[in-house]
Amino acid sequence: MRRLVPTVFVIDDGSEDDTGAIAKNAGAEVLRHEIPRGKGIALQAGWAHAQKRGFEWALTMDGDGQHSAEDVTKFFEAVERTGAELVVGNRMGNPKGMPRVRRWVNRFMSDRISALAAVSLADSQCGFRLMNLETWARQPVDAAHFEIESEVLLAFARHGCGIEFVPIEVIYKSEQSKIHPGRDTVRWIRWWQRARAAAARTEKPWSATIRAN
Repeated sequence: MRRLVPTVFVIDDGSEDDTGAIAKNAGAEVLRHEIPRGKGIALQAGWAHAQKRGFEWALTMDGDGQHSAEDVTKFFEAVERTGAELVVGNRMGNPKGMPRVRRWVNRFMSDRISALAAVSLADSQCGFRLMNLETWARQPVDAAHFEIESEVLLAFARHGCGIEFVPIEVIYKSEQSKIHPGRDTVRWIRWWQRARAAAARTEKPWSATIRAN
């Protein structure tokens, strides 16, 4: 990433190994939580720090090696081409290599969020994103765990923000996802139920601009 962007922040969410030291030695600025607080809180801490430092945009990648830095330019090109305020990686156009269960769960969740937003969302769970920080700061986002991607996407859609999807490479090797199949699925379903109830109370229709390449 250091070849492609000038500044890298690593959010060390209470790791018990040498993650923080290795990241710092590689040139990253490390923000550490002494105890694990959850992916959602870690991401929001990073976004808030980047905005405080004067950055207008934040590009996020998961820390498990599933995203290719070679895809980074696609996100910047999408913003320049479309003016979107949120650009999301789309793994589902060519999901070869993605575990079957994860592929099914992703499509299940994307279908549910698409129904809430009344637009098609190609890959709602991808953590590889480029986001306008000023727009994010105006959204009521407070998810603490893995439902953060869903909540951000739905918030941007609800407020009529431009959303773009770009195809990215899928990388699955020996790294293990931090998602807990049972606990995090239950959290997501509870989040979705609350979001659905909130949508039912909303009289104004949503008007997001969403395109997928």
